[in-house]
Amino acid sequence: MTPARNRQFRLKSRPQGRISADHFDFCQEAPPEPGEGQARVRVLYLSLDPTNRIWMSDMDQYMPPVAIGEVMRGGGIGVVEASRSSRYREGDLVTGLTGWQDYCLADEGENAMSVLPEGLPVSLPTMLGACGMTGITAYFGLLDLGRPQAGETVVVSAAAGAVGSVVGQIAKIQGCRAVGIAGGPDKCRYLVEELGFDAAVDYKSADWQEQLAAATPDGIDVNFENVGGEIMEAVMRRMNLFSRMPLCGMISGYNQQEPMRGDFSPILMRRIDVRGFIVMDFLDRYAEAAAQLAQWVMEGRIKHRETIVEGLEQAPEAVNMLFDGGNVGKLVVKVSEA
Repeated sequence: MTPARNRQFRLKSRPQGRISADHFDFCQEAPPEPGEGQARVRVLYLSLDPTNRIWMSDMDQYMPPVAIGEVMRGGGIGVVEASRSSRYREGDLVTGLTGWQDYCLADEGENAMSVLPEGLPVSLPTMLGACGMTGITAYFGLLDLGRPQAGETVVVSAAAGAVGSVVGQIAKIQGCRAVGIAGGPDKCRYLVEELGFDAAVDYKSADWQEQLAAATPDGIDVNFENVGGEIMEAVMRRMNLFSRMPLCGMISGYNQQEPMRGDFSPILMRRIDVRGFIVMDFLDRYAEAAAQLAQWVMEGRIKHRETIVEGLEQAPEAVNMLFDGGNVGKLVVKVSEA
């Protein structure tokens, strides 16, 4: 059976501010035919992440920016429909860089994808979220870099998002006080009532800094930073001596045209250990994290939500939900039926 056409979003121009469909050419071409050592993958779910915005820019970054005319980079999960590789069998579920398109090619080298085990105990969107790359980001960022100890206070910004929601729950598993910063009363209730955070700070409230002070009476020992800007500065002012700050993202500045600036004097005065990281730094230990996260999910110790947007054509507008606070938990696009 000949597959349908392959729809693709190819980067046409670099966004200045918000992302829109105008920044892409929406193309159609024949699905790729696998060569020797390759497999054709039909994309099922596409992961939307703040790093998509970074990849669209030409700023200094940890991977080459997406070139003008290239298919937009993105991670996802797909199913192998045709294979000329011993690594992949037809029907295998695979995960990796799929791109914003209906079909992609997986190979045995630079474009290799990971084959998921059969009989997954969780849904495919969860394999992109709490048990996938965002969960792994939370796991290593908090445990290896934040080094939380029982009884300490852990604060995480963007706490209702894919990474932050897992960070807070791992902090609780480690015996810490977990404080989340999120936007709006609904998200704050979600953190406390459903995820088990000890306190939540609504940064959209006029008294959010007073809320932060009340939620951290003993100061802050670990700040898992996702946002940057004013929120990061306020948290750093409450950090304890020799506290730790894993720097995962600064999403509040990704749509700005100037470098983010801030008051970093607390780093010196409080001797804060700040460490920027990318989840790929821990590539050789992914299996360790994935196994532990899956166990915690199955035990009900990590709860999760996914915000699922229907249709590949929605991707350029949907990614803005990450910056507008429109998603709860992991944001994914459903591209096709499993």
